[in-house]
Amino acid sequence: MSPKSNGFKDFMLDQLADLRGITARAMFGGYGLYHGARFFGIIHKGRLYFKVTTATAPRYKKHGMRPFRPNDKQALKSFYEVPLNVLEDTERLIAWAVESAER
Repeated sequence: MSPKSNGFKDFMLDQLADLRGITARAMFGGYGLYHGARFFGIIHKGRLYFKVTTATAPRYKKHGMRPFRPNDKQALKSFYEVPLNVLEDTERLIAWAVESAER
């Protein structure tokens, strides 16, 4: 799916619509998510990743989530995939997004 017609990106932006100031900018063959000027998320190949800290990463790992891997040789361990049950729960997704954007 081309970046110009990404249904998953549109769905995620709809899910995050109550969090004012969210924008998506093309990057890594996907999109970077910004809250104002703060980069806090990545949409890539139908998956959403949020920025984590040493305090929040264990929650993602507990759900079996892995770090963002733009290719087989690289992993960005400061961004972890958001679990499906969180993607589908707008309130939880926004709470996790706010937590990521504040860091």
